[in-house]
Amino acid sequence: MYQVIGKIRSRTLRVLWMLEELGQPYEHIIAGSHSEAVTEVNPEGKIPVLIEDGVTLTDSTAIIQYLADKHGALTHPAGTINRAIQDGLTQFLLDEFDAALWVATRHMLYLPKELRQEGIHDTVGWELARSQKVLAERMGDGPFLMGEDMTVPDIILTHCGGWALSAGFKISEPQLKEYFRMMHGRPAYKRAMVLE
Repeated sequence: MYQVIGKIRSRTLRVLWMLEELGQPYEHIIAGSHSEAVTEVNPEGKIPVLIEDGVTLTDSTAIIQYLADKHGALTHPAGTINRAIQDGLTQFLLDEFDAALWVATRHMLYLPKELRQEGIHDTVGWELARSQKVLAERMGDGPFLMGEDMTVPDIILTHCGGWALSAGFKISEPQLKEYFRMMHGRPAYKRAMVLE
């Protein structure tokens, strides 16, 4: 059985949601970054952590792609054109959404007060609005990012959408607003969200 260490209000949600989508059993250990439960298995202190057969895996994207590959679901096979497109979407989302949101979050919560930049929220908001337009143009007829099949990038994007809203950013593209409504309605997502 998998062990997942981390809090829901973090990238840990991606791992829990993936396991729910896959129907895999797991134990969820609720622990924050740099807590003793985390640093015992990950000296960096970062969450999420997935433990399988005594092996510790870190980084939410690496974990969810591993789980998708292992269980043969929510991904396209390695070495295919569709997988290259999927991986391109994953990298785009990490670069344009996740990274921008992490910059804003650090300046709002984690950096020493004297290092926080007050105008960063406006800068990140502009970047996110631009990235939403680019993504809306890349999205096909759906319902998922890659058409009829839900894949790893859908989990990343939906998590980033919720993160953006909770940080006070707007979802400006109508296509994305509808997409997030659909994704938040998935039973596996709802199950993952009530684990804390």
